[in-house]
Order: sequence, then C-alpha cells, then structure tokens
Amino acid sequence: MSNIPEIEPTEVRRRLLAGEALQMIDVREDEEVAQGMISGAKHIPLGEIPDRLDEIPTTGEVIIICRSGGRSTRACQYFLQQGIENCINMTGGMLQWNEEEED
Repeated sequence: MSNIPEIEPTEVRRRLLAGEALQMIDVREDEEVAQGMISGAKHIPLGEIPDRLDEIPTTGEVIIICRSGGRSTRACQYFLQQGIENCINMTGGMLQWNEEEED
C-alpha cells in the first residue's frame, strides 16, 4: 500500500481552470513531452531527478505527472526518501488527462 497522496486529472484540470497556480513536474522523456504537456508544468525527465533535486519546490504541493502514473509514483517515492514530502501523484497520467480532454 502506497502512502503517496494522489490527485485525479479531472481535479488538476478543475483547479487550473479555476485559476490556481499549480506547481507541476512532468517526469516523462523528451519525445513524450514533445507530443504535449500540461501548460505550466516543468519538465524534468525521471532519470534526471537526482541531479536536479534542487529544482523541486519544497513548499506547497507539487503535482508529479507522467504517461500513466507509474513513473510519477516512483518519483514521489524518491522524493519522500529525500525528505521532500509535498509531492502528489497524478493518477492515470497524461493518458487519462488526454482521454478526459476528448470527452
């Protein structure tokens, strides 16, 4: 059982449309991000996280995004191990985000 907080893409979209300034990190690879990402998200590929840890905000919640929710879960687990406890995994990732956008 994971102790990582989660947020649904619909809630992220609702909050963005309401004008909230969300801190978001997209951990997908360059070629995935080239196909589109959530406006305002910062791109840090999963493999670069350890070298770019200083770019992760330590205040306020930070929503972690990937393709389907797996890599973002691993990123959140890593952040927890590093003492960064404000990360939230976006469940379903960009697959669910794009699916909901089409509905």
